Amino acid sequence: MSKRRMAAVVLVTAVLIICQIFPVKAADDENLYALSAVLMDGENGRVLYGKEAYKGRPNASTTKVMTCILALELAKGDDYVQVSGNAASQPQTRLGMREGQQFYLEDLLYSLMLKSHNDSAVAIAEHIGGSVEGFAEKMNEKAKELGCKDTHFVTPNGLDGEDEGGIHHTTARDLALIMAYAIKNATFVHITQTRDYTFTDISGKKHYSVHNTNAFLDMETGVISGKTGFTGNAGYCYVCAVRQDERLFIVALLGCGWPGNKNYKWSDTKKLLSYGRENYQYVMLPELPQLPEIPVTEAAPGKEDPYPQKSDRSGYPPKQVMLKIHAVLSEKDREKRYLLKKTETITWETELPDKLPAPIQKNQKIGTLHAKLNGKELLSCLVTADDKIDKITYKWYVDKVFKDYFH
Repeated sequence: MSKRRMAAVVLVTAVLIICQIFPVKAADDENLYALSAVLMDGENGRVLYGKEAYKGRPNASTTKVMTCILALELAKGDDYVQVSGNAASQPQTRLGMREGQQFYLEDLLYSLMLKSHNDSAVAIAEHIGGSVEGFAEKMNEKAKELGCKDTHFVTPNGLDGEDEGGIHHTTARDLALIMAYAIKNATFVHITQTRDYTFTDISGKKHYSVHNTNAFLDMETGVISGKTGFTGNAGYCYVCAVRQDERLFIVALLGCGWPGNKNYKWSDTKKLLSYGRENYQYVMLPELPQLPEIPVTEAAPGKEDPYPQKSDRSGYPPKQVMLKIHAVLSEKDREKRYLLKKTETITWETELPDKLPAPIQKNQKIGTLHAKLNGKELLSCLVTADDKIDKITYKWYVDKVFKDYFH
């Protein structure tokens, strides 16, 4: 082997060793175009990667994910939706509906999610909420219910807006959380996976055709749903759900470039999914830990701790009574799994008293058991008493003396 070839082999080997010791981060802040980005475990909402994940930003038409899921939950597909002057006057992108026209709600949902029509969003909002403001209240209530931390909706279509609560905005983390919730609805998934859809208004005279603008549906395998968005203020935004090798990932991007950089969102989404695939696998919760018995003060002995014989004076006072306890973990929580790196481990931490005073009731709450990962809580469950323990009383002592000396 020549010296040059030998040097090349040594160099390649060294690079491979270095890559194994220091794996390249597929998702690095400097390598992403988006101002805010999140890769989320879609099964439990845990953020696997975040870049300014909790910073509030305008989110354009990704807002329509919330509009759609609320419509599916609060109305029926065969509802008649009458178009108001306000809805008909919305700016592009729009269906081109006219004031007084009527549509089936279901058809407007396809218009909303495939072609991102702003007039359809307002028509839906007014039908369900009575007004845009009324519908925005419902959007914000739902956001709080889902656990969103810094989200405020003003418009149903994501166009810039402001009210007494502030400007229309969300965070990458909150947006991912909303998408993770929305894909639990089969109709939502069906609508957002549809490539093309045709319909008419209720009169049957006006025909419409909409094409899905979510090009990512055909860029990767396993894409469940997605929604694009753009305004001059928000920049390009995107949120999607993807299941690959049984792993459910949610990607959310805000401020991912401006005109001339329309494809940045696809690049960032691919990078985040690649990072997820290379670094995370599902792991079940570890077995519940063995919990210690808790000393109980002023406790009367139980059946398993009978009165000592007359000759055994060690029975005065009775020996220490210990309380057996157990964790109450629901079947649903037992089946939960989490995307972890190889270096990550879920641990159990107990929150228990050093001792307890009698009396204690069976199944009484004694403490809490916490499942934690990297110091953050994943879930918690109650720790309760196995048995009832009575308090020692004057009557107990009288009965004890009587049994010892008169039997």
